[in-house]
Amino acid sequence: MKILITGFDPFGGETINPAYEAVKRLPAQIGEAELIRLEVPTEFSRCAQEVEEAIRLHRPDVALCIGQVGGRSCVTIERVAINLADAGIPDNAGEAPVDTPLQPDGPAAYFATIPVKALVRHIREGGIPCHLSYSAGTYVCNCLFYRVLHLAATKYPFLRAGFIHVPFSEAQAVGKPGGTPCASLSTLSRALALAVEALAGPAGEPLEGMGTLC
Repeated sequence: MKILITGFDPFGGETINPAYEAVKRLPAQIGEAELIRLEVPTEFSRCAQEVEEAIRLHRPDVALCIGQVGGRSCVTIERVAINLADAGIPDNAGEAPVDTPLQPDGPAAYFATIPVKALVRHIREGGIPCHLSYSAGTYVCNCLFYRVLHLAATKYPFLRAGFIHVPFSEAQAVGKPGGTPCASLSTLSRALALAVEALAGPAGEPLEGMGTLC
C-alpha cells in the first residue's frame, strides 16, 4: 500500500505547523504502507493543485491530509468535507473567500472514504486520545479535504482520502492563555503512525456509535 500523507506549512502568525512537523517525524515505511510525505501551502488556490501533482506522480492508494486546529483537545479524524470556503482570516497568499463554493458543480458535501472509526479506535487503543469530528471547518483544511475527495470521485477512482486534525504543539501553547490544549510532536506523530497502521490493516469499520448530540 502507498499512502500520500500531507501537512500544511505555518499560518496565522505561527512559526511552525504541528501537522507537517508530525508528518516529518514519520518513517518512510510503516508495516506494509509506504509513505510519501508532502508539505502543502496554506492557500486556497494552491493546496489541492500540489496534492494532485503528487497523486499523478505517485498514484497512491490513499491521500491522508493533516492540518492544525488550535483549540481542540486532541487528535480528531474528520468525516465530512463541505463545499464552502468562508475564511475568518486570510490564507498565506492573502486570499480570504467568503461564502464561496469550492467546486460550483460539486455536491454539497463528501464523506471521507477511509474507515474513520477504525482509525479512531486504533489510535485510542494506542493510548492516545482521539475523537471523530463532523466538521473540518471552512478554512484551507476543509478546502483541501473537499477538493481531494472531489478529485477521487471524478478523476482518480483508485484513490481513497481522509483528513486528520491535530491540536497545537506544546511549543505553540507557550504564551497562549492557560488551559490551551496542546500535545507533544512525538505524541502527534505517534497518533499519525497509528492511523497509518489502521489504514494498512484489515478493511472494515467497527459498528460503534461515535456521533455527537449537537
